[in-house]
Amino acid sequence: MTGIQAWYTDISELFYKCFIREDRYKLLLEGVGVTIKVSLLAVVVGILIGMLIAMCNLSQKKLPRAIGGIYTDVIRGTPSVTQLMIIYFVIFASVPVQLDKWIIAAIAFGVNSGAYVSEIIRGGILSVDHGQTEAGRSLGLNAFQTMTRIVIPQAVKNIFPALCNEFIVLIKETAIVGYVGLMDIQKAGDFIKSATYEAFMPLVGTAVIYYVLIKILTLSLRQVEKRLRRSDAR
Repeated sequence: MTGIQAWYTDISELFYKCFIREDRYKLLLEGVGVTIKVSLLAVVVGILIGMLIAMCNLSQKKLPRAIGGIYTDVIRGTPSVTQLMIIYFVIFASVPVQLDKWIIAAIAFGVNSGAYVSEIIRGGILSVDHGQTEAGRSLGLNAFQTMTRIVIPQAVKNIFPALCNEFIVLIKETAIVGYVGLMDIQKAGDFIKSATYEAFMPLVGTAVIYYVLIKILTLSLRQVEKRLRRSDAR
């Protein structure tokens, strides 16, 4: 047997041991489902919070600006894993509402992402020429109508690439949900590693899965961005 054949045989046996034996691949499939669910809900929560905090930071009133500034400063200044454990073990442990673990984790990641999304949105709104706001007001639109119908649609195209990057980062950050007992992709890989005493194949497997998910997301968002840019005269 040549060296290449021996290497192929070893890899095949290792693959079978880590993923096929005892249906361990099902753990990874379960992990993919958890990661996708947490990420999607976290994106929605992050955008909603980010928009609200961005409006607070752009407000002319002191109280909303203070709230927005404190929120952004605290969230960006503390680790996401610490925030996850505080929200799971402290906040939701002390309230009577019973939610699934993945929902609580998604809320925690959404809270974290909201601070970064708020700055992205704020920067995008500020990038729109002030004359657009003046034009909207001169047409009889109030401040809310001007913001939602004129400013924000233009800002979306400017901030879309940065938002896409934030979504990609968010998917990778969900790898820490194992701290609250969720079986995500990374936790599934760790479980397989512990059961087989093999590190190479489970780690490579989880890396490949994350890469494929993020690649699919990147290509999909790139198509959306192209559609948003069709109206640009370049």
